Amino acid sequence: MTQTIGSATPSSGRNSGTLLARIVPLPGTSARRAGLMVERNVLVYRRAWVLIVSGFFEPLFYLLSIGIGIGALVGTVTVDGMVLDYTVFVAPGLLASSAMNGAVYDSTFNIFFKLKYAKTYDAILSTPMSPGDVAAGEICWALIRGLIYSTTFLGVMLALGLVASPWAILVLPAAVLIGFAFGAVGMAATTYMRGWQDFEFVQLIVLPMFLFATTFFPLSTYPSALQAVVVCTPLYHGVELIRALTTGLVDGSLVVHIGYLVVMGLIGLRIAAGRLEKLLLT
Repeated sequence: MTQTIGSATPSSGRNSGTLLARIVPLPGTSARRAGLMVERNVLVYRRAWVLIVSGFFEPLFYLLSIGIGIGALVGTVTVDGMVLDYTVFVAPGLLASSAMNGAVYDSTFNIFFKLKYAKTYDAILSTPMSPGDVAAGEICWALIRGLIYSTTFLGVMLALGLVASPWAILVLPAAVLIGFAFGAVGMAATTYMRGWQDFEFVQLIVLPMFLFATTFFPLSTYPSALQAVVVCTPLYHGVELIRALTTGLVDGSLVVHIGYLVVMGLIGLRIAAGRLEKLLLT
């Protein structure tokens, strides 16, 4: 039996018992059909696994060069009264960035190629699949790709002794949430892109977030005006969430970080599904 996630009509959306259907109604979406989209991507990447593995090395090189290399010069940093080795401070930020990169690049470049050039979705929508199925399935795959990066990077952190709290058991679910938020928004943004040149805006947004979202420096080191900007960025919430779990600095602020990412992902998912429906069915 097909499990309904969302609905195209307000009445069926009201009758749905799921929270997702009430908050973000997706047009005619089912978990089973969305899973078929994920299965398709698994089969495609089975012979191109090197492309996925290669995305893990960028944050690893940052960890080895900046975290360990520069960390020997920096020594320690103080976060919320706790003194942390600089490498312990940097590693969670790089893990969050790894989850972001895996989700963003899969939900932008790959989706754009399928949408504009390969016309993959035109063929898919000739089947019982709906635009909502496509959006949910592709975002799930982007999330899985981000999770692969995060899992591998967490293994490196454990091997290097950079995990200082049992709360780290929740790091991978947190990485899934980060992947969901960035994957959904990335796919929504891709539906508005007209050509490859528009992807310059992806780098324009992602790179500054990576550099300034407390990945390498505590928030307190920035001027007050810049702090307000940093706090509004999604990667900041992802970094702070992962860092709290790996260092044990767990407090009520985690609710804010989680809520921010959940809302971001749900909004992105709804926009992506609606835009795909408009682009492919009109």
